[in-house]
Amino acid sequence: MLLEGLETLCLLASEGTMAKVASRLYISQSAVSKRIAQLEQRLGKKLIEPDGRHTRLTPQARELLTRVAPSLAEMKGVLTDSQILTDQTPLPVACSETLLAGYLARFMHDYLERDPHIALSTHHTPVILARVRGGDALLGICAGRLPPGHGLCTERLLEEPFYLVGNAASEHQEESAEQLQPILTMDLDNPSNRYLREPLAALGLTPAMELDSYLALIELAKAGIGPVLLPAGLLALVGEQGAQARPLPGLGRPLHLVYRPNSLKRERIARLVQALQAHFRQLTAQS
Repeated sequence: MLLEGLETLCLLASEGTMAKVASRLYISQSAVSKRIAQLEQRLGKKLIEPDGRHTRLTPQARELLTRVAPSLAEMKGVLTDSQILTDQTPLPVACSETLLAGYLARFMHDYLERDPHIALSTHHTPVILARVRGGDALLGICAGRLPPGHGLCTERLLEEPFYLVGNAASEHQEESAEQLQPILTMDLDNPSNRYLREPLAALGLTPAMELDSYLALIELAKAGIGPVLLPAGLLALVGEQGAQARPLPGLGRPLHLVYRPNSLKRERIARLVQALQAHFRQLTAQS
């Protein structure tokens, strides 16, 4: 009960509403409220308060989560490691949306015929790491640099190059980087993308807009608004503009598998990891 209450409070801190927490936990909103009320009764302190349509944590709740959240995530992960994983048990896999769109859609189509109980979800890399650490995902497939001290096992799948896409990129293809107009990029404040600021500056490329959506960047590139910075795996989604993309030598992002230390002892996870490794080796050989 205590563990459930703390987990619910952690989710409420990130989601902001009882409805969203209920959706994440597959329980009713009243069950969410009951868990929080029981935790408040157990601790003897108020943990939440209304904030318009949202629910705000009290200072006491924030202080509590600061102290227990890391241990709670590790405890959840240990419990997940101890659960029996049968062939019919859902196998949650947290994946970067761009990798699913660029490299894994056809692979997953074929692999789901072999293992139909894989449950995919898409997130940014920091969320993928958190979900794998906490046992909410048994495997992560993520893009970008990983922060130090993440505590997970990792395997590099590919170094994915970046390209400039759009009419402006092709028009200036023979010019030096310093003559290019400012570019459109993904969100460089995302910890996994932050490392790109320095090499972009060294190439004379200045972000004019930073968007948190690759779909938006793709549509802008297709419309001829650019140049847009895109990873190689998404070029096929841009159509004609993608075929005219300009490579940026030396600029790329690593793609990784991430999993908990004991995960590969489970046959289903080991099989999936081996299949993913083979898939990316084939992609590398074709490039």
